[in-house]
Amino acid sequence: MKAQAIVFRAPQSLSVTALEIADLGDPDVEVEVDFTGISTGTERLLWDGTMPPFPGLGYPLVPGYEAVGRVVRRGAAALELDLGAQVFVPGSYSFKGVQNIFGGSGARLIVPQERAVKVPTELGAKTVLMALAATAYHALSLGGQRDPIIAPDLIVGHGVMGRLLARLVLALGLPAPTVWETQAIRQQGGQGYSVIHPQDDERKNYRAIYDVSGDAGILNALITRLQAGGEVVLAGFYKQDLSFAYAPAFMREAQIRVAAQWKKSDLLAVSDLIHSGKLALDGLLTHTQSPGQARQAYEQAFADPQCLKMTIDWRT
Repeated sequence: MKAQAIVFRAPQSLSVTALEIADLGDPDVEVEVDFTGISTGTERLLWDGTMPPFPGLGYPLVPGYEAVGRVVRRGAAALELDLGAQVFVPGSYSFKGVQNIFGGSGARLIVPQERAVKVPTELGAKTVLMALAATAYHALSLGGQRDPIIAPDLIVGHGVMGRLLARLVLALGLPAPTVWETQAIRQQGGQGYSVIHPQDDERKNYRAIYDVSGDAGILNALITRLQAGGEVVLAGFYKQDLSFAYAPAFMREAQIRVAAQWKKSDLLAVSDLIHSGKLALDGLLTHTQSPGQARQAYEQAFADPQCLKMTIDWRT
């Protein structure tokens, strides 16, 4: 069986192609996809060819790890999800003849049942945001291993990841953070927290600074804003090596922590917060295109500051 998928043939070379998909195994489900999201972090690096060496990286590839759709077929051992259930799928290894990094941008996906997370039908396209929300939650909690959570009192970047991180802080009942954003158009939209330009902030005693800007050159500026023993959390994805001046970090006994990929526990924790109404995903999906307009969608997602999150609507 074949399914349409977005394929990066090479950096900045894209096609939408029918690819053969994996056979349905006993523990698998087949998901008919409604929406997929475009990541402006990792997918941007795959698109422009600047992704650092990564296991399994190579072209041609199917990108994407933000898919939502409905279970249309089940393997003999995949009985936990009902047919018709709406699920979030964080990528797949569905497609033959290409690299599946991360294998989610297609019309149909074959995935192990355990990788599909059931979500409310009314969540609709907003479900694609669950991977980013889980990434933000992992940065805060290290997959539930960090108790108590040392929440950011400063977040750097007010794109979709920065907004989700700020909303999560409030959803967990923690003090509202300050958010830095240099682009005026993105300084709008704060919900219960303030968004300012870094030049308008004189504070130099932040306890925890979470950077989601992806700017590899920002570390020195952040270290000088820390209190003694403060922490900088690198929660973005960086295509260049990071470095910092030792003396300012030494004087503050600065801590630098890298937040890696989310775990299943993070995804489930975020799902609970969404179900309870504590975490809202409204206002974060700003643009939608059809698969036939995929190239324009990727270019706009990476270049237009008004585009917080681009989705591909596979129903068309």
